[in-house]
Amino acid sequence: MNNILITGATGALGSLVVKHLSNKIDVKNIAVLVRDKTSDKAQAYKQQGITVKVGDYNNLESLSTAFKNVDVLYFVSGNDVENRLKQHQNVVEAAKNSDIKQVFYTSSVRKTESESAPLFPVIETHKQTEDLLINSGKAYTILRHSLYAEVIPLFIGSKEQLLATKTVFLPTENGKTAFVAREDFAEAEANLLLKPEAYTNQILEFNGSETVAFKDIANSLSNTLNENIQHVSPSITEFKNTLSNAGVPDAAIGLTTLFSEGIAQGEFDRNKTDIENILGRKTTPIATFIESVYS
Repeated sequence: MNNILITGATGALGSLVVKHLSNKIDVKNIAVLVRDKTSDKAQAYKQQGITVKVGDYNNLESLSTAFKNVDVLYFVSGNDVENRLKQHQNVVEAAKNSDIKQVFYTSSVRKTESESAPLFPVIETHKQTEDLLINSGKAYTILRHSLYAEVIPLFIGSKEQLLATKTVFLPTENGKTAFVAREDFAEAEANLLLKPEAYTNQILEFNGSETVAFKDIANSLSNTLNENIQHVSPSITEFKNTLSNAGVPDAAIGLTTLFSEGIAQGEFDRNKTDIENILGRKTTPIATFIESVYS
């Protein structure tokens, strides 16, 4: 059995992958990468019998040490977009100089890689990391994720806000997205890690089984909340001004705007559903996800 190292193991996705994997194989074959071995999550892993390794994407030496006695690396992309490329270079460099046989990398789907695309700053580092892995000499599996369903409440607000405004206020126009719940990503990718050789040097595109626009999400909210919720797609200027006047931080406004523009332009309107083959079922319906969050 391969020794598998899960990065981002104290984060939302990594911890779910560990959960699913530990239900399928002996925990002696699972290791996790953490930055703080004294954290509650790290200590909980240790108590489960999972090997805890300390490493930081910003520190090449720490990664080189952590990657010893590892066969398969599950590499969760960093969320620090500004510094992500350098961090990812460190991960790939440490993997190249180790005995790791195969790297699974969580990337992103996209319709275009053009510099004029709204999400170019986000997509470009994914593309560059993919290129690093493809040219690394190591076996790789690139996991191109669609948008997480969990971003929906981040974009549209809480139950209380929606009940107050009766409006999903987001400049996504009629753009559709093949959202995937994080739990589905984790379950599928734990399955992949059980038989990595079957996915050697492949690029898999993980999109949801359905594509939905935010007017569809508004309809699901209406059913869940028993209120008439409408989707309003304002201009970008109106959207930014409204959120700024409401006291939303500039960074949050900027990121939401970028993704909204990407959705409007169809960046996530994808129907290639590799994830269904891995799960052996369709992904969680968005109406089901909405009910679980807002009921």
